[in-house]
Amino acid sequence: MREGKGNVTTNRIKRVVIVGGGTAGWMAATALTRYFNDGERTITLVESDAIGTVGVGEATIPPIRNFNTMLGIEENEFLQATRGTIKLGIEFVNWGKQGDRYFHPFGEYGQDLHGIAFHQLYLRELARSGMNSAGNIAAYSMSSVAAALGKFGRPSSPARTPVAQINYAYHFDASLYAAFLRRRAEGQGAKRVEGRIGDVQRNGESGDVVSVSLDNGTIIEGDLFIDCSGFRGLLIEQALGTGYEDWSQWLPMDRAIAVPTANTAPPDPYTRATAHGAGWQWRIPLQHRTGNGHVFCSGHMDEDEARQILLDNLDGPPLAEPRTLRFLTGMRKKFWSHNVVSLGLSSGFIEPLESTSIHLIQNGISRLFALFPDNPVNPIERDEYNRGMREVYEDVRDFVILHYNATQRNDTAFWRQVRDMDVPDSLSKKVELWRSRGRVFRENAELFTTPSWVAVMLGQNITPEKHEPIADTLEPVKVAQAMAQMRNAYRAAADELPTQEQFLRQTGAWNNDEGAVA
Repeated sequence: MREGKGNVTTNRIKRVVIVGGGTAGWMAATALTRYFNDGERTITLVESDAIGTVGVGEATIPPIRNFNTMLGIEENEFLQATRGTIKLGIEFVNWGKQGDRYFHPFGEYGQDLHGIAFHQLYLRELARSGMNSAGNIAAYSMSSVAAALGKFGRPSSPARTPVAQINYAYHFDASLYAAFLRRRAEGQGAKRVEGRIGDVQRNGESGDVVSVSLDNGTIIEGDLFIDCSGFRGLLIEQALGTGYEDWSQWLPMDRAIAVPTANTAPPDPYTRATAHGAGWQWRIPLQHRTGNGHVFCSGHMDEDEARQILLDNLDGPPLAEPRTLRFLTGMRKKFWSHNVVSLGLSSGFIEPLESTSIHLIQNGISRLFALFPDNPVNPIERDEYNRGMREVYEDVRDFVILHYNATQRNDTAFWRQVRDMDVPDSLSKKVELWRSRGRVFRENAELFTTPSWVAVMLGQNITPEKHEPIADTLEPVKVAQAMAQMRNAYRAAADELPTQEQFLRQTGAWNNDEGAVA
């Protein structure tokens, strides 16, 4: 016990209660038991087997590797347990115009020369000599070149070699990931309580949540509650009424139909997002199956049509009946209210176009650790958490909106709507800076790096009017020669790599249990 400001008595938080399991709940439980289960604190997770979990979010972005490292998770063990595969980026089909394809890779493009950003040199060469000389910018990304060949190798080579520029994330089975984390969390001291929450008790004076009661009468008390109850937001919304900020004016998709299929070929080391008439289809290859889904706007397409489009565009036979998920894109007006922190779908939802769902959980956990409170909660810490989470959600929102707004498609009312809509000022400024001279400025702790913005802008045919003047200070012939050397080096390095399946089998990351299909 210690004295806080204004002589307010504060106590160490000892009882953390996580409401809901699934990916968000077990990520939180695993992280908390690794760092905060010191014998004094208890970490309790309440979930009901009768309540299903949402299975989206099987594709990730590279920061997931940092999270696994923080938890002491060995990569080969993780990939085997989750039937995981490697993800080097996302292939986008039919987004700029029908028939277009481009790749959003993880990692950098090329090498900067004399402090000048590579993409500016590329834009200069494109303007000077055209596509025949410059080539597609994907040829200057180690991740893109490897992905196109179905190859992979860990970036453990010396820093100046092409393979060292590979950056990657994972595809994995979300249900197997939750089960994998549950085993670790329980092994580290987490207590799981089975049951459905029937009521929430709050302190009449402070408004804080003091306990939850199950349908069977069990009461679970806590000092800090983490709401991982999904879209319904059992604590953050139903009990505390924090409110929801609706972003459907920019991201009008509100349905997704998901279905797994059997693999018909070795898994690709990338996700594919194919645009259809009123939305898009995901394809996520795992070791034992392929995850597929059609995200669409019900205002422009009915569910029967959306389901048929999905079924007509599958690579293999379905392994289950398609299931429909409903959502409203947006975020909670407060991610942390009183002594309740929301994570995952309880916090908000941005469609999985750039595979950010699991990252937003990870980001919330990291911020909570950085601002872990005493009891009572310090409002300054809570406000800082909410400010930071709003910033990252808006960052992701703008990047996803870009994919829709930067289209030239005119074939359906949906594409005309998103092409012509007003976008947030924060995004319109970025687009105009790019259109002018290919400039990309990142603010604060933005998630998406310059190469990501470059990939989508160029991939969807937004070519800047000019390039940076400083790029003209380098001798053209030498720049062209350097770029050709880069292209050749990336291709030669990729040719020497094993296929993804060979890599997974050689490292022991491939799961050979053919009966363990989830």
